[in-house]
Amino acid sequence: MVSTPDGLYCAAGDFHIDPWRPVPRAVITHGHGDHARMGMGCYHVVDAGLPILRWRLGEQDYRAHAHAERFAIGEAMVSFHPAGHVLGSTQVRIEARGETWVVSGDYKRDPDPTCLPFEVVPCDVFVTEATFGLPVYRWPAAREVARDIVAWREECAANGETALLYCYALGKAQRILAELGALTDRPAWVHGAIDAGVQVYRAAGVAMLDTRRVADEPRGADLAGELVIAPPSAAGSPWVRRFRRAQQGFASGWMRLRGNRRRRNLDRGFVVSDHADWPSLLHTVHETGARRIIATHGDTEALVRVLRESGLDAGVFNTGYGEED
Repeated sequence: MVSTPDGLYCAAGDFHIDPWRPVPRAVITHGHGDHARMGMGCYHVVDAGLPILRWRLGEQDYRAHAHAERFAIGEAMVSFHPAGHVLGSTQVRIEARGETWVVSGDYKRDPDPTCLPFEVVPCDVFVTEATFGLPVYRWPAAREVARDIVAWREECAANGETALLYCYALGKAQRILAELGALTDRPAWVHGAIDAGVQVYRAAGVAMLDTRRVADEPRGADLAGELVIAPPSAAGSPWVRRFRRAQQGFASGWMRLRGNRRRRNLDRGFVVSDHADWPSLLHTVHETGARRIIATHGDTEALVRVLRESGLDAGVFNTGYGEED
């Protein structure tokens, strides 16, 4: 693999992984908008991720493959392996010219009832994300965060307020709803953008808390005491004005830093992420047995320095990935 202006490129197979410009052959790790984009000649995807791709990109020339199925692209043998990031997220294993590379895409190691868990894939070279590649980023258990969200909703109810929670529409919202489903039977209300992804997950058989669409409620309906889930783009929009009194919260790994909550003018921040935290990044790198590590997508400097100090050959690929929503 090399980093090019179009994205990560495999010369042996003449394909790109998660390219950010149109290319003839794209291998896609998952359906977030910073990894799956329009305009590719064909898309190689894991079959479990196909519903997400169809939702986000519509009908394209998809070539779907099962997990662990080895298939040839040019001179390279490729296979997909679960990444634990969101529904249908995968790592890409590439075997060519006597070497095995694994490109992680986005991944996490924490339990998530909405997707398959991360699979450690031994390799010679591991290309790892580093979105939260700083020691300060360490995640609490998602079930405990869900308990905090339930308690927050009850606090808002006592104050006659709506609990308005912002989170990403693909992956984060569904994970929170799945965790809440194990704690309460009170439904949550959702923004239309959240509902679209929830329906894709339900069709895939993922169990989640019952949801109602805010748009189906009469104009002026009082949702005080209820939990409402919306995408970050709704913050500050006219849509928010329909709630007479509301506390606003955000669920994200970025909420680990209090300054991020203050800058967004939020009442509450809930630390829950679909990316690997600092201990998970280090643990995963060593589990792969890779002799060379390439960090990408995020805070790479600290991770590369620590890996080099431990004796590993570590470097960086600069990529065009960004926010997921």
